[in-house]
Amino acid sequence: MAPRLQLEKAAWRWAETVRPEEVSQEHIETAYRIWLEPCIRGVCRRNCKGNPNCLVGIGEHIWLGEIDENSFHNIDDPNCERRKKNSFVGLTNLGATCYVNTFLQVWFLNLELRQALYLCPSTCSDYMMGDGIQEEKDYEPQTICEHLQYLFALLQNSNRRYIDPSGFVKALGLDTGQQQDAQEFSKLFMSLLEDTLSKQKNPDVRNIVQQQFCGEYAYVTVCNQCGRESKLLSKFYELELNIQGHKQLTDCISEFLKEEKLEGDNRYFCENCQSKQNATRKIRLLSLPCTLNLQLMRFVFDRQTGHKKKLNTYIGFSEILDMEPYVEHKAEPSKSQTRKPKCGKGTHCSRNAYMLVYRLQTQEKTTTTVQVPAFLQELVDRDNCKFEEWCIEMAEMRKQSVDKGKAKHEEVKELYQRLPAGAEPYEFVSLEWLQKWLDESTPTKPIDNHACLCSHDKLHPDKISIMKRISEYAADIFYSRYGGGPRLTVKALCKECVVERCRVLRLKSQLNEDYKTVNNLLKATVKGSDGFWVGKSSLRSWRQLALEQLDEQDGDVDQSNGKMNGNTLNKDESKEERKEEEEELNFNEDILCPHGELCISENERRLVSKEAWSKLQQYFPKAPEFPSYRECCSQCKILEREGEENEALHKMIANEQKTSLPNLFQDKNRPCLSNWPEETDVLYIVSQFFVEEWRKFVRKPTRCSPVSSVGNSALLCPHGGLMFTFASMTKEDSKLIALIWPSEWQMIQKLFVVDHVIKITRSEVGDGDPSETQYISEPKLCPECREGLLCQQQRDLREYTQATIYVHKVVDNKKVMKDSAPELNVSSSETEEDKEEAKPDGEKDPDFNQSNGGTKRQKITHQNYIAYQKQVIRRSMRHRKVRGEKALLVSANQTLKELKIQIMHAFSVAPFDQNLSIDGKILSDDCATLGTLGVIPESVILLKADEPIADYAAMDDVMQVCMPEEGFKGTGLLGH
Repeated sequence: MAPRLQLEKAAWRWAETVRPEEVSQEHIETAYRIWLEPCIRGVCRRNCKGNPNCLVGIGEHIWLGEIDENSFHNIDDPNCERRKKNSFVGLTNLGATCYVNTFLQVWFLNLELRQALYLCPSTCSDYMMGDGIQEEKDYEPQTICEHLQYLFALLQNSNRRYIDPSGFVKALGLDTGQQQDAQEFSKLFMSLLEDTLSKQKNPDVRNIVQQQFCGEYAYVTVCNQCGRESKLLSKFYELELNIQGHKQLTDCISEFLKEEKLEGDNRYFCENCQSKQNATRKIRLLSLPCTLNLQLMRFVFDRQTGHKKKLNTYIGFSEILDMEPYVEHKAEPSKSQTRKPKCGKGTHCSRNAYMLVYRLQTQEKTTTTVQVPAFLQELVDRDNCKFEEWCIEMAEMRKQSVDKGKAKHEEVKELYQRLPAGAEPYEFVSLEWLQKWLDESTPTKPIDNHACLCSHDKLHPDKISIMKRISEYAADIFYSRYGGGPRLTVKALCKECVVERCRVLRLKSQLNEDYKTVNNLLKATVKGSDGFWVGKSSLRSWRQLALEQLDEQDGDVDQSNGKMNGNTLNKDESKEERKEEEEELNFNEDILCPHGELCISENERRLVSKEAWSKLQQYFPKAPEFPSYRECCSQCKILEREGEENEALHKMIANEQKTSLPNLFQDKNRPCLSNWPEETDVLYIVSQFFVEEWRKFVRKPTRCSPVSSVGNSALLCPHGGLMFTFASMTKEDSKLIALIWPSEWQMIQKLFVVDHVIKITRSEVGDGDPSETQYISEPKLCPECREGLLCQQQRDLREYTQATIYVHKVVDNKKVMKDSAPELNVSSSETEEDKEEAKPDGEKDPDFNQSNGGTKRQKITHQNYIAYQKQVIRRSMRHRKVRGEKALLVSANQTLKELKIQIMHAFSVAPFDQNLSIDGKILSDDCATLGTLGVIPESVILLKADEPIADYAAMDDVMQVCMPEEGFKGTGLLGH
């Protein structure tokens, strides 16, 4: 099959030689490519989109031939979720809760603990009815013990392969997405459980934690001088063993129990000797619990980074641990016990194990089975019933899917063979719908052909590439079973579109020839009144405009931007460029005035002959027509005269004001409050905005409206008081005001309408000491409004959205100038100081409401002034982004944790490795908002990342990790 572009050209080749009025039905069917041969299955490997007769490769391959019925559904066998015989029940990992699941399984396998928990009283009786459990209400445990009871009962007798511990995790208030210290969790939960069970009356329940997990050892100190032995008894629930530098579990236990020498400054005060003496100190195991928890200290504190690091040291341990040599410290382990095992039967080696649990082997009779209480068993039975119902439902859904698949299989095998139209009556159907009909994963929807219609509600010739021609027999079955429409029969072939395309193609083919003809006609001089006015700009680009117009009419507007070579549109084209493109003038509209008549400027147009205009009209039949005898717009002539008069008036006003206020215009010899001039005791104040707008007018009087009044109300509060202190006008507020000499003020009052007079008067106090000089403003300062303005400014700095802040990454207190990752929400690197802030359409200046008539400006409200203040504040605070910085868009209500995620994308530094600071203040509260942390727009935050630690000789392998600083803060584990 020929390429698509060649196929389209072949379908319309006849249009270059056939007149639009000569288009026949044969030409129409040629345009719709009905003449193409259908593709043969097995020869054509993929669908030919340009051929409406190609029905190969549209998804039929999965239906033709034998099909495994399991392919008709995506439902797993529900029996795979069923617990196998003599196997344990698992627990669902909710994200990062594997440490919780591990201990739940360990505690469940402790039969004595399970039996004791089953004996705990339960509030389940409130949930029970006279004849059993309420059917319409799910059971919700109220206490930690009840959660454990229910979980243990399900782990013991559930029919499910695994159960969901989310209720237990939620009751503890744990974050399922945050990895926690498993050892810390074990300690805290055992403490919580022991405290909870201590309130039980049954001693077997009340003391179960101590009976199962509590052992005893003594800190023994022996004086080297007199041999006196001092003991300090202590209980333990686990032994914390140092693994650094060891390869065997027995080595770790030996180190835990080894003697420590107390010498020098660390000598021991012996009560018998009544003096400090050299001594030895050791731990002596007195009794071991039934369940011995050995915590392998894989996480140690690193002073260099201030975080914990993980030791990936291999530790060997056996399934059976002989603790007899260690109890009462009867003997040290022999050297043969410290050799690394070969990890044979009964021995293991691990570099990740962080806790080992051993059960005491005893000759006494122990609990081998635990009976689930009746009320718990009833809950388990109810859950098992729900599971069985779910299995039946899933099996039925599988069966229904298989039945539907088999029926669809038969339908496709029957209809696909009848799809090709051949010489019989035919219809067009959307290719997309046919593909969805053959897609087994989605239900078939009604046929929708609306997207393929032209403006005449018939089949668009350009849409033929996404349509398929099928037999009328197959179409009748499709519409009867699935509905939809409209049906596109042979009558749906649009003659109007084909004729228009024919006309356009003929014009495109003769465009080059007509271009030469028009150029030759333009060389001739037009005589008499037979000519027509044409815009010079239109004449220069008429060929390009014609090609654009023909491309649009040809249906190629989506593929071309209207330029000569049909360049494709850039997806990132700015809105401004698109707006300009939309506002481009059509042919000969460049000589239209705003009133729709012929413009008055003859420099923008020229006369062309009647023959040249006739040629141009073939391409632009809707272009405005102006014969040579047409008069110019009378309204424009009047406005032109008025405009010339206004320009002359503006120039005269500007020249007069510039001559009257030369120093103010040139910004020379200006007074300063911080260095008060000696020649005057009075200075006047106007808005700096007034001065800037006035200077613009004087520089370009023909482009700007005259400034007729001084709007000092913007500098005053609603009560008429001044909004600035003398100190602020010498510093931050100096950008908002302009100081005026008394002589200049007299001239300003003559030239402009002044709404409010504002002045500062200097007065000497005492003997003329400059330190005692007073400065009095008229009107006086309004303290309340001044305070309100300052508070509003502070709120604006704390209540912002989509503001820019900057992040510097530092290493060894040096800023990194090298980009490490793509930026996230990075603002433009172009400095905003170099850009003039554009005002939204229709926005009025806060100080002045200009008008061409020179009328007085409206009075400015206090809210206008605050808005003006905000603009100046933003401008003065703007931070110049330097190379290597990352600029992020943030909001005041965003948390520090959310900011760390942005920084992670920008710098490839994980949140737990980020140390952030601003102005020397450490940012550590992840739950706090940026506003409360003092992060304001244009702030610069320093980022110092924790780097991996180098290998130490005493360690096998060290991997840097950051443990959660908050730990289990805020969870139910600390509630007791």
